[in-house]
Amino acid sequence: MDRAVAVLRAAADPTRYRLLCLLDGQELPVSALAGLLGAQVAAVSQHLARLRKLGLVRARREGTRVYYRTGPAGIRRLLEDAALLADACEEGGHDVDPASSGRYA
Repeated sequence: MDRAVAVLRAAADPTRYRLLCLLDGQELPVSALAGLLGAQVAAVSQHLARLRKLGLVRARREGTRVYYRTGPAGIRRLLEDAALLADACEEGGHDVDPASSGRYA
């Protein structure tokens, strides 16, 4: 249970959530991620380090660059379910089947 809570806490941070979304289906270096987020490379690196420690992202070194990608396939489902739940709460808490969603914020 502690590990699940740690994963949810990590993904709950807006910057880390956006990083996971940006890395879904692609591999990017930290400089590109920082540019897409409009953030400092050092700050993005710290977020990636936390995600990497939990196994949510993986890294591959090519020369001096480190490329990141999402880890386990279940991350996409976590992001989709979180967005779907947020939508449902905003709409008054209607019952929603997470499996029917195909998008996340």
